[in-house]
This record gives sequence, C-alpha cells and structure tokens, in this order.
Amino acid sequence: MLKTQKKKKLENFFSTNYRTNKKKNIIVGLSGGVDSSLSAALLVESGWNVEGLTLWLMKGQGSCCSEGLVDAAGLCEDLGIHHQIIDSREIFEREVIKKTTESYEKGLTPLPCSMCNKNVKFEEMLNYAINKKSFTYIATGHYARIKKSSNTEILDCEGLIFKDFLLLRGADKNKDQSYFLYCLTQEVLSRLEFPLGEMTKEDTRKEALRLGLRTAQKPESQDLCLVEHYGSMQRFIDKHIGPKEGKIIHVNGEVLGTHHGIQHFTIGQRKGLGIAWAEPLYVKSLDREKNLVYVAGKSDLFKKEAIISKVNWVSIKEPSREIEVEAQIRYRSHPVKGTLIPLKNSENPTKSFKLIFEESQSSVTPGQAAVFYKGEILLGGGLIN
Repeated sequence: MLKTQKKKKLENFFSTNYRTNKKKNIIVGLSGGVDSSLSAALLVESGWNVEGLTLWLMKGQGSCCSEGLVDAAGLCEDLGIHHQIIDSREIFEREVIKKTTESYEKGLTPLPCSMCNKNVKFEEMLNYAINKKSFTYIATGHYARIKKSSNTEILDCEGLIFKDFLLLRGADKNKDQSYFLYCLTQEVLSRLEFPLGEMTKEDTRKEALRLGLRTAQKPESQDLCLVEHYGSMQRFIDKHIGPKEGKIIHVNGEVLGTHHGIQHFTIGQRKGLGIAWAEPLYVKSLDREKNLVYVAGKSDLFKKEAIISKVNWVSIKEPSREIEVEAQIRYRSHPVKGTLIPLKNSENPTKSFKLIFEESQSSVTPGQAAVFYKGEILLGGGLIN
C-alpha cells in the first residue's frame, strides 16, 4: 500500500481530474503495456473496485497478444485484482484483418487502430461490463480526456449543438491519441474513464516506477499490433493479398516501370517505387480497376478539398450547414483550418461532407481518417474518399 503522503497525492489527482472519485466498479482494458498498467494501478489506489480485462486478438508476439497476456495477468496478481481474458480472435479477424485487407485491395490506406477501437476493443469491453451488470464503467490507457459539456467553457462554437459528453485531446500533445477515438459513441463516453488523460508520458513512467509496476520500464510499442505480429506491414499484405503485376505511370502518360500490386502503395509514397526520374517522384493516385500506380512531382500532390464519408459525430449533433473546423488528416499531422460542407442526397442526407482546406494539403490519402476539432474538443471524424 502507498504511504499516507503518496496516497493523499493520488487522491488529489483524481479529485481534480476525474468526473467522480467515488468508489465504483470499473473494467480496465489491459494490453500488458505501461499505460494500461498504470491506469489500473491508479484506479485501485484511488478506491475503485477494479477488474482487468485483456482481449486475445492474435497468436504470437505483440503488446496485445501472447506477451501482453502474460504481463497483464502478472500485473493483476500484483495489484490483487481479478483478471479476465476474452478470446476475441474471431471478431478481430473479421473486423480488422479482413477489412484492412479489403481496403488495401481497393487501393486505400486503412487505419486498423480505429477499426479495432470501434468494432473490437470498446465493443467487447462494454459488452463485458454490461453482462457483468455490477460494473458500470470501463477504462483504458489512452491519452485523451472526457468532460461533460455542462461543465466545460466552450468558446467560438456558435451554431454547434453539443452532446452531453465531450471527447478532448490528451494533455500531452505529443502523445494525444484522440485521433484514433473519433468513432466513439455517447454511450461509451458516458461510461469511459481515461486515467492518463491529464498526464504526460514522462509522468506515466515516473508514476509506474514509483508504484513499482512490473511494466514500468517495458519498451513502448512503436508499431501497429499487425506490424509487431507479422514483422512488417509488407509481410501482412503479402500474407493476405496475392501479387498482381501492373504499370507505374507518370501523370504525363509515360510508363516508368511495373509493380506487383497497388496494395503496396500509398498516396505520397516516395521510397520503394523502383523507378528513375530526373526529380523525386511520389505516388499521386491508385487506379484499382486498371491496376495502375500514378506518380508525379511533389507539387502535384497538393489538394484543396476532399470528400469525407462515414462521419461519426462524437461531441456534437450532426451539423445541417457548413461549419468551420480544424481538420487533422493524419495521426502525426498538425490540424489545419477548413470548412466542412454537408453533401445532401435523397438516400443518405448529410452523411458525406466536403472538406475545403484553407490552404492546400499534400498527400490527402483515401482510407485515412479526417478528424475535426474545435480547439481541444474532438467534434467528429470520418474516412477520406
């Protein structure tokens, strides 16, 4: 147990940063890494009744697979809490591996982490908590925050109708993971806690060391679990999609070489093209029907607008008119100002939007997510067509 002074510090931390610190039952998703481990430990020390839950997603190595299962189980033993493992390999295969493969086959660059968050991790955790009945809340080690709209000062948001719960960026801007969480629903947000939302990664390491967690010095995963499992994304693609030879063509019409499948390319790619030209060339577009890869100089990669589909509005009700947003089109990109305009049609009104950038953006990549913010508030997001 913590010494009185240290315990008081933790209690103050949770009183400041949590919607509530009253003792309640909570399920914590454990991957076996330091982030989820510290989330569980902090909740235990602050008085929550905690149960650890690990999803078995794949066989083999990886932070969310075999190695992670062992570390998560050991952590729960150290903390004196129950640990449950759910065999989620079938749903992961269907919702992540199959859909990722289908996207690459279509010439898209998918976002497996968002697929997993939407259709596997939070779905499985929430269902488990509901089935347990006594468990009201769930928690993960994501660097993001949740606040009730009634307790938040909202500036410069005229015309937006906010929902009850708002999803915000994590306090650590270098570690913020809200981009991958744009698919969450109000039901999930109403039950969800992010213990690390107000912390930096440096804080996490220090707290984990102070609490003596077995994962305190565990190296951080730098790759997708698919990459860790297969060794590289290239190997994953080769495992699931067969080669199909096609041409690499300059936008001026000149054939520059051949390729073994559009699945090996993404918009903006420069390395690994296997062609020679007087200036550096980048992938500009992919033609699935004709199995063609078009390349061009860097200046040809810029676009002023994009169509965004399958939009999920996390923190606001779906706007019926154009709104000004800060759009983030890649996880590590900076948000840029833009205008979002609803595209109406008779079958599916306002489910697709045109995003017009204030300044043209390079390598706007189909299949990736465009996520919309107002300051720190994540409004919603969808897929780039």
